[in-house]
This record gives sequence, C-alpha cells and structure tokens, in this order.
Amino acid sequence: MKNRLPRRLFMLGGIAASLSGCASKFHSYNGPEVTRVRLYKSQRLLALDGAEGVLRTYPVGLGFAPTGHKQFEGDGRTPEGSYVVDKRNPDSLFHLSVGISYPNETDIALAEAQGKSPGGDIFIHGGPRRGIDPMNKRDWTAGCISVTDRQIEEVYAMVQNGTPINIYA
Repeated sequence: MKNRLPRRLFMLGGIAASLSGCASKFHSYNGPEVTRVRLYKSQRLLALDGAEGVLRTYPVGLGFAPTGHKQFEGDGRTPEGSYVVDKRNPDSLFHLSVGISYPNETDIALAEAQGKSPGGDIFIHGGPRRGIDPMNKRDWTAGCISVTDRQIEEVYAMVQNGTPINIYA
C-alpha cells in the first residue's frame, strides 16, 4: 500500500492556502488617522478626513425617510448635526457597525417637549446578514447610514471611538 501522507499534506496545504485568501471582516489599517467623518445626506456621500484632507469617500444609503433631521423614534430619518463615534459592534446584525452619539441633549429635549422618544442606536453599518446588498435599495434603514459590507470593514478599521462626525442635510 502506497504512503498517502504526502498526498494528504499537499491537499491540506492547498486547502489552507485557499482559506487564507478568504477575507476577514476585521481589516487592519496603518494609514493616516481619521480626524473627522462627514456625511452629506443630500449627496448620499460619507467622507473620512485626515489631517491632510479626504482619505476615503463612500456612497451611502440612509433612513427610509431621509429628508430632515431625526426627531423621534421610528421617523425613519437620519440625524443631522455634530456627534462623535461612540461605540463599535463587531457582532452587529448588519455585518459590522460603528455607533454615533445620537441623541444628544438637544435631540432629547426636542423629543421630550413633544412627549416622544428621540430614538437611538444610530450606526454606520453594512448590509443585513441575510445577504441583501444594501445598495439595491437606496434608503432602507430606520435612520442609520448604510454602506456595503466591504466598505464597513474599512470604516470599522479606520474610524476610532471619539472621532467627530458632522452630518449635513
């Protein structure tokens, strides 16, 4: 009987090499620091800025009712104003997600004056885990900012907690 060990090692090596090429959702980033994030809602454009200028831009989807500033939970709007990146979720239902500090004190006061909740849990995130490409439907979230899964992997690696985010109409 022939020795099958060399054949098995060759096959296992090939499998390992092909698996090593599979993309991980956790990218590393060693470039310039992202000093600010800007979102232009009307242009559906997210920009990551560094000290020397724009580092990356991405097309985005918004909440299902994108016009105007988010006021209440369930209104389908994406907030406008100045916030910071305040959390990260590697186990997000939407591939990966980077949290935004909405609602701030002003948002809370405006909603409470109307007897409503301002909502919360506003994120920049990828697509649903169902495998649906978020760009197939432009504005589909409940108020979040959506990018493709590959793009959120870059954003997740590049943007750190505490980074300011300015959201413009």
